[in-house]
Amino acid sequence: MAGCDAEDDDVIEEIPVFLSKNLQDKLYLFQYPTKTQVSNFENAAVVNCCVKPINKEVKVDFALDTESLFYDRFKGEQMALAADGKSQPKGERPTFKRGIMDKQAFVSSTSLDDVSKYIVGIYADKEIHLSPLTSILQLRPSFSYFDKEDKRNKAEQKALNEEDDDEELQQVTVKFARSGGKKVKERQGYDSFMKKSVDEPWCETYWHSRTSPTAELERQKMFATNRQSSHSLGLETQKYVEKLLPAEGQDQGIDAVLPARVISKAKLKSMPLIDQLKVILKDGKMLSFDDVMSILQDGVDANVTIEKVLRTLPQVGILIHGNWVPQSEILYPNEMLSNANGVKSELMIRGRDYVLFRFSRTKYLYRPQVVFATQLPPEEALEVLQSVAKTNSEKKWELLLPPDAQFEQRYPDLVQRQEMVWRATEQTYNEMDHEKSPKRARKRSQRDSKTYSASVVLSTDTSASTS
Repeated sequence: MAGCDAEDDDVIEEIPVFLSKNLQDKLYLFQYPTKTQVSNFENAAVVNCCVKPINKEVKVDFALDTESLFYDRFKGEQMALAADGKSQPKGERPTFKRGIMDKQAFVSSTSLDDVSKYIVGIYADKEIHLSPLTSILQLRPSFSYFDKEDKRNKAEQKALNEEDDDEELQQVTVKFARSGGKKVKERQGYDSFMKKSVDEPWCETYWHSRTSPTAELERQKMFATNRQSSHSLGLETQKYVEKLLPAEGQDQGIDAVLPARVISKAKLKSMPLIDQLKVILKDGKMLSFDDVMSILQDGVDANVTIEKVLRTLPQVGILIHGNWVPQSEILYPNEMLSNANGVKSELMIRGRDYVLFRFSRTKYLYRPQVVFATQLPPEEALEVLQSVAKTNSEKKWELLLPPDAQFEQRYPDLVQRQEMVWRATEQTYNEMDHEKSPKRARKRSQRDSKTYSASVVLSTDTSASTS
């Protein structure tokens, strides 16, 4: 304020911070989203604990207080009987050994894919010790005993139906569907994940309560053993700022701590122009030529010329309605798989090139149209569209930027060159719109049955208008 002294605030206390790596790749954080103040299993005993090390899954069985006044023993016996039946198949372990529901299982699910930004800290003796996390897991109640009841009921029903094999055969209508249909591809990613989880067996482990000596020994590992302090905080103000923000052209190892997809400004300046343009187009998705020049001259190289950029830009970018987008090979390099369903880079490149070609001919696209023509799963089709387009108020997909007519007028040679590329591949993209259409109908059976019929079911509807 105006009348206050401009001196710096006094330092009340200095707290040293240490980084402990004693539990590196071993520290998991458990979250219980369904816990309440009433039912929180805070003092409940753990009767069993299992893990799947490869898939990083955990299952914990908490004991229920069957002697509590609030426990319905009759209902607990009914739940155990429904889950395990009157007798167990040979080799199968019962869910509830005592014939009563005396435990509640909690199974984990991954909360975050990337936990590199999160740490666990412990404060003691006026020191803060930080430990990096391996994963964050959310444990929720599992009701697998209901699945066992349904499975047993279906098995009993199947056994009853097999006794009626001598009954008169009924006439049915046969329908044929393609094995590679849209619905099948939508489930590929989920089915692959579930198969990996089911194939890996549970490994039983020991559970140590928080008050046990073993837990206390593990907790001590959260304290850093190497307490070599850094003297950065003891530097003068100007030197400390210089250490945080190095001078132009200096790289103080910042790339080692940045995420894999983030490139520092110093490293960008050290790259050749063609690599600089790859990074700029990849991060910008779609940029006008003026924006590209502004980024280069203001932040990378003030002496770069327009002529040099125009010679290099077509090698890494695609011109579409006067704006520039990165080539599909830059977004999907070789041997890369998509995040959602693991689609190969070749198919992702083919799908995105189709989208770019269609946008060069029309203003709007529909997501079902892209899914049908490219045969990509809906998640990958959405990813491809989002790389160059956005949805408008009418649920149509349009390019991220409006056409830049001035650039097209200034550089007609670049426009003509790109149009020649489109024409050379136009037939391929047109065939993608029609190659999935049925070419012939399956012949009807020649049997004498008058009531037998066959029909072909093909998912070739492209009239949908939802994005």
